[in-house]
Amino acid sequence: MQLKILIFGFLLSLFSATVMAGSDHDHGHSHSQEPVDQVTAKMRATKVVAVLVETKKLDESWASINVSSVEKKMFNGEPEWVAVFVNDKITDTEKRKFYVFLTLGGDYIAANFTGN
Repeated sequence: MQLKILIFGFLLSLFSATVMAGSDHDHGHSHSQEPVDQVTAKMRATKVVAVLVETKKLDESWASINVSSVEKKMFNGEPEWVAVFVNDKITDTEKRKFYVFLTLGGDYIAANFTGN
């Protein structure tokens, strides 16, 4: 049980600083970590959403939503993973898609509803 709490605390600390960053969040990063594959990026993005639901930063309905797509995109000349989640239970069409941004190494960068 203590290990579970420790892991959750660690994940929470990773995500708390930039969770729900607006469209002006910084995509600038310099990580020399080895790139992860698409399957791993999908898994890590899913964990981000789980933590956001657990910490009440996202509605509970997001907990059961699977990744719709994961692809590499360029932001400010830097490639990164962008995972898209679509929640049809959300009535506000501007909040129906949720984007999670990861470095190519799989580290969390930011998350928002704008995709920018």
